[in-house]
Amino acid sequence: MCSSPLTLQGRVLCVAGVVRCCTASTWKYNGHIESKPLTIPKDIDLQLETKSITEVDTLALHYFPEFQWLVDFTVAATAVYLITELYYCAVQPSREMNISVVWCLLVLAFVIKTLFSITAHYFKLEEGGERSLCITFAFFFFVKAMAILIVTENYLEFGLEAGFANFSDSAQQFLDHQGLESQGPISKFSFKLILALLCSLIGAFLTFPGLRLAQMHLDALNLTTDKLIQTLLHINFLSPLIMVLLWVKPITKDYIMNPTLAKESVPLMTEQAYDTLRLWIIILMCILRLAMMRCHLQAYLNLAQKSVDQMKKEAGRISTVDLQKMVARVFYYLCVIALQYVAPLVMLLHTTFLLKTLGGHSWWVHTEEDMPCTYEVNSDSVGGLDQTAAPKPASVVETGAGASVAHFSVALGGLQTVFSPLLFRGLFSFFTWWIAACLFSTSLFGLFYHQYLMAA
Repeated sequence: MCSSPLTLQGRVLCVAGVVRCCTASTWKYNGHIESKPLTIPKDIDLQLETKSITEVDTLALHYFPEFQWLVDFTVAATAVYLITELYYCAVQPSREMNISVVWCLLVLAFVIKTLFSITAHYFKLEEGGERSLCITFAFFFFVKAMAILIVTENYLEFGLEAGFANFSDSAQQFLDHQGLESQGPISKFSFKLILALLCSLIGAFLTFPGLRLAQMHLDALNLTTDKLIQTLLHINFLSPLIMVLLWVKPITKDYIMNPTLAKESVPLMTEQAYDTLRLWIIILMCILRLAMMRCHLQAYLNLAQKSVDQMKKEAGRISTVDLQKMVARVFYYLCVIALQYVAPLVMLLHTTFLLKTLGGHSWWVHTEEDMPCTYEVNSDSVGGLDQTAAPKPASVVETGAGASVAHFSVALGGLQTVFSPLLFRGLFSFFTWWIAACLFSTSLFGLFYHQYLMAA
């Protein structure tokens, strides 16, 4: 499967109509022959000609295998997810495992591995600027995550508190039934500390993708004159902010659920309908970002022309080798930039898929009679667990392999009750919100840096 941007226009260097970049001047000093690269004035008349990039051109680029593998596997996993959703919509099985969850988790694992590899590359550079920036943003996002996790559900409605309470109660009952004495699986402080550490790691991985997106956004706006494209670029840049506001209860949900019309408060939709609307908005924002990918990558390739234009304003001379490297470096890192653009998008998309599937949401708005289970834990559900896990009398206890299978089934049923959809709903709501928040924070900082600090 071809995954390279075939229609992008790269830049080819042509010096004053004469290709002399590979020549060198030879000097003889004290009997020794010294070869020096040819140098040219920086204000020389240069022309960068465009050439369409083919898949063959990208085979030797940095991180091209990782980019191709991620794109191909993401397409396959998304196809499996869509087919599985259609199957569940038509057949509605109750006791089958949703295999699309495994595919989505594998996609997230590959994305994190790729982002870790790119971030580790910055740590290997001799200059410590990138390394210091990653560490600084990691600490910043750790503090930010700790602050977010203490905000009450009246402002940020993730469902983490209800999900953790459900998890603790169900886990305690499961451990008691297994005959294990425990104070609980984990304390609330430890739970939030682990979440904050994961958020710090995600924020560090998304630092340079956000900074790069800001630069490409500014260059893409300068590159196009079409008002529609410029509007879509602005919406694409603000899409993480739109996703973030979807979970801010006083700004969005309260106005939609309980709007003040005249003297009465009439809800415009149910809570389940709002959750469905939120899922669709995220999906549409991801589709828009994917559609704007070509504009951003073309804006990145035009950095070669910007570098040459900046060089013409400087005095002195430059070697043809350095000139070649300056132009070719932009193209050589094209797949790295493409990964930094695609990886957060894939992560956000498949986290949303997991939120829908494991969180018990729906793609459609149901009536009260057809509304799916809200997964609230009550005495009946606990009683159901006890009845399922209750030991049989000695006269009917099976032996051998049958007893092992029965014991495993009981344990698996108990674990399914411990890791309930209420817990997954809180976790994946929080992680979806956090990914969008990290993208917007880093891209906003990048916008400020490239627009004001670089211009100063």
